[in-house]
Amino acid sequence: MAGTELDPTSHDPVVAGHVDTAEVPSAAWGWSGEAPRLFRFAGWFFAGFLLLMIIGNHEGRVEDWFLIGFAGLMVLALVRDMILRRKPR
Repeated sequence: MAGTELDPTSHDPVVAGHVDTAEVPSAAWGWSGEAPRLFRFAGWFFAGFLLLMIIGNHEGRVEDWFLIGFAGLMVLALVRDMILRRKPR
């Protein structure tokens, strides 16, 4: 009858940062962490993109208010992030 326990690995797991490479193999290549600079850039890019979407062939103005509102929420989140990063923890 087979045992219910798993066999241990033949090598010690290398820990990249705080992620065990046995659980997340891509952590050994450095692909497991967050990319805060990329996220901030994407946030500013998409906030601007939402505002550029106001220019178009739509006739109603309700869409414009939604675009402005969502872009404003993104900008508020980005500014909040900038303020919180400057404060010492």
